[in-house]
Amino acid sequence: MAHHALASQESYNPNHLLDMLLGKMQLKNDAALSRMLEVAPPVISKIRHHRLPVGASLLIRMHEVTGMSIRDLRDLMGDRRTKYRLSDAQGRPKPEDRPEKQQDAGTYAH
Repeated sequence: MAHHALASQESYNPNHLLDMLLGKMQLKNDAALSRMLEVAPPVISKIRHHRLPVGASLLIRMHEVTGMSIRDLRDLMGDRRTKYRLSDAQGRPKPEDRPEKQQDAGTYAH
């Protein structure tokens, strides 16, 4: 069974988050929760069995539906990370793209 990296954290428990949402929204089961969150029922099942992490888009949807903050939702599932690291190379233009951009800029400046 494939596990995602977050599942290796001892405190990570997405079931707690899903159970709290069921209670807060007064829903009977995961099928009702999946309808409320507008996701397919297997998504909830995969999250419960640690085969799929709770992604950003699902957290945002949970926030929209419940009014709870993203931080509170993450705390409920035990995601205590405070920083996310991105590569230094992300978002930078490739070195070979820079001269073309400068030439184009000069062409359009006239």
